[in-house]
Parts: sequence; structure tokens; C-alpha cells
Amino acid sequence: MNGNIRIGNLFGIPFFINPSWFLILGLVTWSYGSNLTSDFTGSTPWILGFVTAILLFSSVLAHELGHSFVAISQGIPVKSITLFIFGGLATLEKESETPFQAFSVAIAGPLVSILLFGIFSLIAASFSPNQPLGAIIYPVAIINLILALFNMIPGLPLDGGNVLKAVVWKITGNPNKGVIFAGRVGQVIGWIAISLGILSVLGISQAGSLWTLLIGVFLLQNAGMAAQSAVVQDKLSQYTARDAVIADSPIVGEHLSVREFVNDYVIGKERWKKFLVIDENQKLVGDIAVEDLKQIPTSDWNEIYLHELVRSIPEVDTIAADTSLLEVAKTIEIKKAQELVVVGESGEVIGLLEKASIVNLMTQEEIAKNKAVVESVQDDDKVIVN
Repeated sequence: MNGNIRIGNLFGIPFFINPSWFLILGLVTWSYGSNLTSDFTGSTPWILGFVTAILLFSSVLAHELGHSFVAISQGIPVKSITLFIFGGLATLEKESETPFQAFSVAIAGPLVSILLFGIFSLIAASFSPNQPLGAIIYPVAIINLILALFNMIPGLPLDGGNVLKAVVWKITGNPNKGVIFAGRVGQVIGWIAISLGILSVLGISQAGSLWTLLIGVFLLQNAGMAAQSAVVQDKLSQYTARDAVIADSPIVGEHLSVREFVNDYVIGKERWKKFLVIDENQKLVGDIAVEDLKQIPTSDWNEIYLHELVRSIPEVDTIAADTSLLEVAKTIEIKKAQELVVVGESGEVIGLLEKASIVNLMTQEEIAKNKAVVESVQDDDKVIVN
């Protein structure tokens, strides 16, 4: 979230607070403190309200640490933990590798909340709700129970949605299908919450509140984004790097003379300023820049061959042709690469791949899909007369 304030580190995990957190901190303090004014005098109700609010968010923080510790035990770095108006968010570096690991990370938070509910309930049993400590412990225990139950609603981005995702992943063998299904469920729940919130605000229904409406909007937006992202990833996983190779990749053989190279690949074709040079076995030798040819007299172009001019490439980003496009996209993002050289099993150069070529492939696939749908509809509309 933009505008987050970094507080420090917790067990090596960057800890942030969103400005919206201060709003809810004040609201909880004021709301709960107001309820205690009949039992306590002076500033005591507000102090108890503030302490209760701090314990509430400490419980949320413990909930997120539960997720984080299990993720770390799986070798997954935790980017950050952020507290905001709707609770907390632990941001992980990557997904778990198996459905069971994903389930473990998802269920860890609610289990921590259930554990805190038990601990606070035992402590609360020793105090009366009319005592200052009892007035704090009782609501915190109940809040942890509510936190656990609420988060187990089976729709993304809630923990229950991540549990559902892991279950669908286990059944289908496809993590993206799990996200898509749990995301759709999260959207349905979001619309239900929005509807209840609107009916409550209009005074038509006693169920729901303004908070229900806001939570519904939050669920709808995040579940929708998760589902859309998963749909894209699922499509990418169905293709390989070979499928996205640029048709006219700038690849030339080292046996070409400069004259042949210029006539066949440079004149009238200004897209590429640099070409990959391969040997007779299709292995990468190096590259050659069109700009370098200006240093060679045109009278010598027939006698000079590319293998005499080729420049060695110290480091070249290559990727296997059978690598899924999803992994290709991740590699491009991680390496910040502008392009990748696609190679076959024996190391032969197949072509060049750019981020734009992935987008073009997906666009063409979508166009072909829509065309097929249109043709199918047209066929259905035909009337056959005997």
C-alpha cells in the first residue's frame, strides 16, 4: 500500500503501518472507551479503550506472524507485514511449492488467533468484567475468536480463501485453478456483503452495517484482482518459450559475407540494430551491430565475413525452449531483462523473445478465441431449409 510508514523490523521482517491504521485505532479507542464510561470514571475508560485497541492490533500482528513463520520455515522470504484499516497483511516473496505447504501457511494465522482466544479466556476467567484488567481481557479474547472465524470465510483474500485454494490445487493439480475458484467465491461473498451493507445503510435490513459494505468492497476488489491474475498465469502456463519466439528474430549465420548480410537483413529492414550470430551447428557465437559496419569500406564487403567481425557476448540471458511462458515472464521480471535468447535441448539458438512478444501471443490467442466464438454463434444462427 502507498504511504506506508516503516516502524522497524520484527524477527527480521520489515514492519509497516498504513495511515488508515491510526483512524481505526482512534475509532476503537473512542468506541470502546464510550461503553466503559458508566463503569469507570475520569480518564480510565479512554485509557482502557486505548489499551484494548493496542491489544487488538497486537493480536492481528501475531496472526500475521503466524503466517510468516510458517512461510519462513518453507524457505519463503517475507517481504513485509503491514497493519491497515481492515487488519493486517503479510506479503510473501513467492507461493508455496505444494498444496499442503500453501494450506499450512494459510491456516497458521487462524490457529494463532484461536490460541490467543484460549489464553485470554483463561486469564479473563480470573477477573470480573467490572475490573479494569477484566474490561480489557474479555473483549480481546472475543475479538481473537471473531478474527479467526472471519478469516476462515472461504473466499480470497481471506485465509479461508487460501485454504480453499490449496484444496482445489490438490484436487486439480493446478495452483492457478485454485486461485481462480477461491477468487470467484471471494467475489460472491464480497457482493453479498455489499448488498447487506447497502440494505443496512438504507434502513431496510438489520443485518450488516457500513463496515459490512466497506469490507465487501475490499473483498470484491482483492478477490477480483487475484482471480484475474490467476487467469493470466494459467494461460501463460499453457505455452512455452518456443511459442513466443519472434518470427523474424535477428539471427544470422557466421558464414555470410558483409555484402550478403547487408543485402538480405539490413537494407529496408530497420527494426533490428543488432543481430545474433550462430555457427553451422546453430550455436550462439556472439553478436554484431549494424553500426559497426560503417567502419568497413563497402569495397571490402564481399571479402569480409561475419565470423571475422562477431563480438563475443560475456553474458547472455538464455532460456530453454520448453520453459513455460509463466516462468519466462517471471525470469524477465527478476532479471529485468529486455530480451531472452531461446535455445533448444542441444543449445541451438531458436530465436529471440521479448516481453512484447509474450503480450502479442496472448493478444493473438484472445483474438482467435473471440473469432471462434463469433463463428460458432453465426453457425448456430443459420437456418437450414430442406
